[in-house]
Amino acid sequence: MTTFLIAGIVLGLSAGLAPGPLLALVLRQSLQYGRREGLLVAATPLITDLPIVAGSIFIAHRALDLESVFGWVSLVGAAYVLHLAVETAKARFPTTDAAEQAPRSLLTGVLANALSPHPYLFWLTVGAPMVVAGARDHGLIGAAAFITVFYLLLVGSKMVLAILLGGSRQRLSPRVYRVIMVTLGVTLAVFAVLLAADGWHRLGAPGVGIG
Repeated sequence: MTTFLIAGIVLGLSAGLAPGPLLALVLRQSLQYGRREGLLVAATPLITDLPIVAGSIFIAHRALDLESVFGWVSLVGAAYVLHLAVETAKARFPTTDAAEQAPRSLLTGVLANALSPHPYLFWLTVGAPMVVAGARDHGLIGAAAFITVFYLLLVGSKMVLAILLGGSRQRLSPRVYRVIMVTLGVTLAVFAVLLAADGWHRLGAPGVGIG
């Protein structure tokens, strides 16, 4: 049982703090709208991952061409992340008017996570085998222990960042805020390019890939 708990801690923490579109969105929403909106984005894996896990299992058993499926997911996700990159880079310093705009944090986070191939790849290659092994060795308790600890660390680490950034945004000057948001926008754009390259490579384009 200890092995599965440690695996859940390590994998959950690394996934929670690994650079990616969802983490960048947690930072963006926390800075632009406050900690509550960052917390909503951080919690989106709890919404998206249940169908992702079920869908990944279905795909693994039914689809003949997983690479093609992941390729199209990557391309659609790249387009959405690029849209978010432009919005982030154009973001203005929070004002009363900005606060009145609908942040749509939950929807934005759900779309970003659902259109990323990474959760699907994780559950197909790492998550599902760990759950099966946990259930085999320790029954449902073993499987539940891995999943619970994994999501506590995955979501919890992002929530901590949202709380820290959301609480400090009032102390940022407009200039520093602008630099941070442009940097996040560029970061999202880089992720969009990487997702597009990955999708193009998976669809069989010659000479294209991210290594």
